[in-house]
Amino acid sequence: MSMTTNTTTDPTRTLRVGVVGLGFAGTTHLDAYTALPEAEVVALAGQETARLAELAETRHVPDTYPDWQDLVARDDLDVVSIGVPNALHHPIAVAALESGKHVFCEKPLATTGDQAQEMVDAAVRNDRVLEVAYNHRRRADVQFLANHLRNDGGPNPLGHVYHARASWLRRAGIPGITSWFANKETAGGGPLIDLGSHVLDIALHLMGEPRVVTASAVTYNELGSAGRGGSNRGPVSAPTGRPFDVEDFANALLRFEDGSSLQLQASWASYSKDAEDIEVELLGSTGGARLYVRDYATEGTVTLYSDEQGIPTVTRPAVEVPSGHHQRVIEEFIATIRSGLHDGHHGEFALHRSRVVDAIYASAAAGHEVEVQA
Repeated sequence: MSMTTNTTTDPTRTLRVGVVGLGFAGTTHLDAYTALPEAEVVALAGQETARLAELAETRHVPDTYPDWQDLVARDDLDVVSIGVPNALHHPIAVAALESGKHVFCEKPLATTGDQAQEMVDAAVRNDRVLEVAYNHRRRADVQFLANHLRNDGGPNPLGHVYHARASWLRRAGIPGITSWFANKETAGGGPLIDLGSHVLDIALHLMGEPRVVTASAVTYNELGSAGRGGSNRGPVSAPTGRPFDVEDFANALLRFEDGSSLQLQASWASYSKDAEDIEVELLGSTGGARLYVRDYATEGTVTLYSDEQGIPTVTRPAVEVPSGHHQRVIEEFIATIRSGLHDGHHGEFALHRSRVVDAIYASAAAGHEVEVQA
């Protein structure tokens, strides 16, 4: 492959983008770039022939490929955007980065921390931007909390945040048995790597990116293996065929290097909810904060706890949450490329999340606390 000339900092030139993936993620990427005047999707890859033709026609993409290798081999692309099953993130990203292209990747970075490390190393080696689609941190309510905690550079209104709780729990949302999500080889895990990585990202983001040093965890496969807890995408198990070989519930206690902690939970199904909840709660020495999103709510999701003259107070600020989180993260990705300032944008923060997920699965398998690889 020939190295792409680095002209991406030229603010007058449109960035040429190739998108790999035709499902929800790939289509979301495609539509986000199409809405930006600074970018033009010129190539699309995917193996579903009819869907490939449909998206190319409706989104006006000139070139299509059944194989991602042919798209990445082009020497006229500035960006490769990856929206495919988790196991493919690593080979596509490394190939694209080594050929001089910037990469936008769906979360998680990879199915293992070691693969994620290789992706980051490739980004650093070639000084290319590697961004990961942790889009939920771009929610308006999460950004409101982040700004509240920064307090215009003043002291954190919560004081010392010593513990946090983060969870994404579903009542009945296990993907169907034919879905790649339910297969460890293609997904890397179940709800922990799918949903839990999002709330882990939110919690670490709000807490100022503390380093996780140990994990003590348990995982279970009680409902999925019995064929219960499925979404409307089909049965979660069958008498014959591919087994449901990932967890349906995960629980972890994470310890940070500064002595604080985080309880992390993720489930695709459990007999404890009647719908779907996303929650991140911070406990501080002088105050607390809670993000609670029920069924993707867009209002009333933030609560602040404090004391006023010794009297406990509760504040619920009015924060409206519009859609378009993927749009914002891709806008930031494009802006970072154009800035030419790539230090700290080689996927390092996403690598730490992958290492944490690795440690959680390792702890659950071993039955005791394990260290998180640096």
